[in-house]
Amino acid sequence: MLVVRCKDCSKEVSSHLSQSRSCGCPNMTTVKGDAVSAVDLSRIVVISSDIEKRKPDGLTSQDLQWQEERRKRKVRKLDFEIR
Repeated sequence: MLVVRCKDCSKEVSSHLSQSRSCGCPNMTTVKGDAVSAVDLSRIVVISSDIEKRKPDGLTSQDLQWQEERRKRKVRKLDFEIR
């Protein structure tokens, strides 16, 4: 659960998985799941968050090396005679 405090109205907004919740002031701090939005994000403070750091689902170092080698390959042009 994510808890955020709006500095304008000093209201704490807690997250919910499927509902969006907001503070209601002109800054409109809105929290839905693990996403936070506001008119000015510098006017909010994250109080608590239990969101785990996710492992990057990206490519491994071997995959990146293979992609780089693949990118450097040249395209062969084949010449055909038309009869």
